[in-house]
Amino acid sequence: WATLDGDSRKTSTNTMFSMAAMTSAMPTVGVRRNAPATRVAAAPATAFPAMNGMSSASLGLRSEGAGATLTIGVEAGSKWFMISHGKKVARLHRPADQRKALLRNLTTDLLRYGRITTTMARAKAMRKPVEHMIQLGKDGGEHKKRQAMAYIFDNELTEALFASAPERYADRNGGYTRIVRTLRRRGDNAEMAIIELV
Repeated sequence: WATLDGDSRKTSTNTMFSMAAMTSAMPTVGVRRNAPATRVAAAPATAFPAMNGMSSASLGLRSEGAGATLTIGVEAGSKWFMISHGKKVARLHRPADQRKALLRNLTTDLLRYGRITTTMARAKAMRKPVEHMIQLGKDGGEHKKRQAMAYIFDNELTEALFASAPERYADRNGGYTRIVRTLRRRGDNAEMAIIELV
């Protein structure tokens, strides 16, 4: 501590606030930047205190290699999600692989049993793949059958779909499913629905 002109005011000579030290300590943020980042040399540790809770990991920044390419995402648990502005796909609170497997299972069960009870969000999300599988069954042909077998888990069910769909839905162009709202689920009060084949 040093006194100024006999004043009783004291000032610290080694912990002064400096805007240059603050900007050099902050990480460089960019979205899919391919050019190497130019960084100013880091200030000494005493010039700027450590930022608790503001690391690049907590901000959703991940470095991809030594080229300083950064991507911005959202971390939920152990999975990374990209922000989906303007995308009309129901996320169903799952990463892409689990979401696709869930929709395939729901589609297979609906085609097998004709009617299932699930949440409203899942029912609305599975409507499109179910109607696509029925449309493939109506069109017929080996290529369409292979496409359906790649999605539906049961090959015998696919054979039955291709045998029965052309005459069952001959007079209907789309709208092969019906969603009926039902009582909310006990416990979490989730909106439930019954989805069935028309």
